[in-house]
Amino acid sequence: MNHSPCAGSSAPTVNREKRPLLSPSWFAAVMGTAIVANAAATAPWSFHGLQTAAMVVWLGAAVLLILLTTCYLRQRALRLHAGDPVMAQFFGAPPMALLTVGAGALLFGRRLIGLDAALDVDWVLWSLGTVLGLVTACTVPYLMVTRHRFAPDAAFGGWLMPVVPPMVSAATGALLFPHAPAGQLRLALLLGCYAMLGLGLVAVVLVLSMIYGRLVHHEAPTGTVVPTVWIGAGALGQSVTALGALAAAAPSTLPAPYAQGTAVFALLGGIAVWGFTMLWLALATGLTIRTIRAGLPFAPTWWSFIFPVGACVTATGALAARTDSLVLTWVAAVLYGLLVIAWAVVAGHSLRHAARHMWRRCAAGHALRRPVVPEGRLDGPTVLKGTVRTTTDGRPISQARVTLLDPAGDVVRDTYTAEDGSYAFSDLELDHYTVVAAGYPAQATSLTLGGSGYDAFDLTLTHEKG
Repeated sequence: MNHSPCAGSSAPTVNREKRPLLSPSWFAAVMGTAIVANAAATAPWSFHGLQTAAMVVWLGAAVLLILLTTCYLRQRALRLHAGDPVMAQFFGAPPMALLTVGAGALLFGRRLIGLDAALDVDWVLWSLGTVLGLVTACTVPYLMVTRHRFAPDAAFGGWLMPVVPPMVSAATGALLFPHAPAGQLRLALLLGCYAMLGLGLVAVVLVLSMIYGRLVHHEAPTGTVVPTVWIGAGALGQSVTALGALAAAAPSTLPAPYAQGTAVFALLGGIAVWGFTMLWLALATGLTIRTIRAGLPFAPTWWSFIFPVGACVTATGALAARTDSLVLTWVAAVLYGLLVIAWAVVAGHSLRHAARHMWRRCAAGHALRRPVVPEGRLDGPTVLKGTVRTTTDGRPISQARVTLLDPAGDVVRDTYTAEDGSYAFSDLELDHYTVVAAGYPAQATSLTLGGSGYDAFDLTLTHEKG
């Protein structure tokens, strides 16, 4: 464990300047980009040049996956993000990024590297994504129960992220089914995919009920949390996609009555879930329009618009292909057009955010070569300070780790409290931040710095006896 930089002193600890950490939520950019390509490959309609453009988009997703994976592993921030009750939810994004890029390798990669090589890539990425997704689906809820504490209005769309990967594994695993050895291995793959579909779908229904309860009983979400409401539509749409894909794969393994039953389940169950998906999509759209009017700052949560709409496209397309419905075909086409537009907008904002981040790093590098500011002088527009105490008796907590996250979920600063429980962050820009205090079960709270000078913000931690 790192030691406090000013142990034995009653003054606030000096926060360590460091490069902002990459959050796992950025892997949603890979998911969103890959599903734009995959949805085009599996759509019941096509036009000239669509498949070539989709292949280029998939290649971009594959390159982005490699870059983000390398950067995230190098920073070694896994434990820090696991201790953050908000950021831990987005551990579901990396496995879904692996699964969607792997599916694209089989759909598009065969044109570049041949079927055998593309199949090997998909098997590797699907296996890694499935194992990582199952670990996430088990570990994050366990952390929520044992380590994190949440207010009654804490439920948000991000809570769906850890439990959706098994459903993505079920849908993408169906693509591998024709290439699996016949017999027990193929049967095990089919039954395993159905089991993962059930795992994810039941968990999604439970979480959706908590989110709906939060929306009804508390104030409507605002700001960068609103895009996460769309994840509900994506989770439901993914279940419909998986039902259709598995029903198409079942006849070569299951006996006739059961294979026919999967087709009936995919159609009747799928259309029922699709109806609720459209209801949730309408609710998310209304909340988003309401928030845009008040101002919606950019954050990685904007990628929550993309994958859910893509899942709705694949779900609608699967039902259209099964029923030959022109209405569903047109709905899928309209949704795909909206998906491409939304992807272009969010990708553009993400590139501008990345360019701004690189500019800040360059500016910080030049600032290190400037003369040292005399002690006691504030060289920044805003100073945030406060005290971390226990909720039981108000006792100050020393050596509690306090982390400051920007709207994108990246770590701006972190520090340890002094003996009197105090902490301070200086030279901050006016923005919306999340403060995470860890020492006992982690606690996260959002705040907005609205003016220059000093801002005070105290936090409390609870230590449960026994």
